[in-house]
Amino acid sequence: MGDMMAKIFRVKGKIVGKEEPMVFTKEYKSLKEEDVLELVYSDIGSKHHVKRTLIKVEEIKEISKDEITDPILQKIVEM
Repeated sequence: MGDMMAKIFRVKGKIVGKEEPMVFTKEYKSLKEEDVLELVYSDIGSKHHVKRTLIKVEEIKEISKDEITDPILQKIVEM
């Protein structure tokens, strides 16, 4: 078995195809980077009604618990 501890990832990117590109930064808890990418497409696609091809992920970085800025994610990690 691999490492089954969930990691925290920060994702930066932008939504293109509108007049102004919309920049975003999101944080997710997941086992692996590929799952985070899927969450980003699903989350942002449904919230902003955009296709995956318009969501440009520029960076996925593993971060420590101390670096979390999302208050909901902080509470989940502290449980």
